[in-house]
Amino acid sequence: MLSSLFSKPMTVPDAKDALPGRDMAVLVAKPHAVHGRPIIPPYPDGMETILFGQGCFWGAERLFWTMPGVWTTSVGYAGGSTPNPTYEEVCSGQTGHTEIVEVVYDPAVIELDHILRCFWQEHNPTQGMRQGNDRGTQYRSAIYCSTPEQMDIVKASKAHYASQLLKKDMPAITTEIGFRDVYYPAEDYHQQYLHKNPNGYCGLAGCGVSY
Repeated sequence: MLSSLFSKPMTVPDAKDALPGRDMAVLVAKPHAVHGRPIIPPYPDGMETILFGQGCFWGAERLFWTMPGVWTTSVGYAGGSTPNPTYEEVCSGQTGHTEIVEVVYDPAVIELDHILRCFWQEHNPTQGMRQGNDRGTQYRSAIYCSTPEQMDIVKASKAHYASQLLKKDMPAITTEIGFRDVYYPAEDYHQQYLHKNPNGYCGLAGCGVSY
């Protein structure tokens, strides 16, 4: 991605040092470009949401929108301090946000552990403030849960995958895990980017260790 060409901070700024942001959302929401469902609430009753950071959100979103039981997806920013940040502000490293995919799923159709299998395997969760050649705080691995039940499942999945990595002498997991705060959907041109741009950039790559 363009932002990887520039030197950026490799630590998350304190809230007092973050960019001021704005009151107005940067997204004027359109239907999902793949299946036409809404990408912002309200969602149908029974749906659950979870946020995943796996580096560049373009390739990460595509992993989830094809899963049976995933109702919709969107990309945006979370884990930082700046309200309603722009992509350029997030890429500066001065908002504290990481690039995020919101996954909206039906737990009656797909188990969270199945979604987490994809999360862990399809990126490298051991690299800190980077993902492959993409470097900066916005590329850090993260999971932000919506419920305590999700948190229990996420922590168990992390422990399981950590044991798999240990068998292969891989480094420790650096994924940031917490409860979701504010999620800011990104600009429209980022939504379902690889559907709109089939030959677009995707730096997503796993570390070769099965879940």
